[in-house]
Amino acid sequence: MNPLYNSMSQPQNGLLQRFQQFQQMFRGDPKQQVQQLLNSGKVSQAQYNQAVQMANQLQRMMGGK
Repeated sequence: MNPLYNSMSQPQNGLLQRFQQFQQMFRGDPKQQVQQLLNSGKVSQAQYNQAVQMANQLQRMMGGK
């Protein structure tokens, strides 16, 4: 069987599982966390802008605003 089909038919694997693990482990204010990353230089403004664009696309795909 097609490996891509297998991964899509088993949502507990792959990206969804990693996101759920991240969600369970994340603590604190997300905006504050991101601001600290920007201030420390661990994330550049360009990387931040790219992540915001990707998040907005994902939100639209999932039926968000």
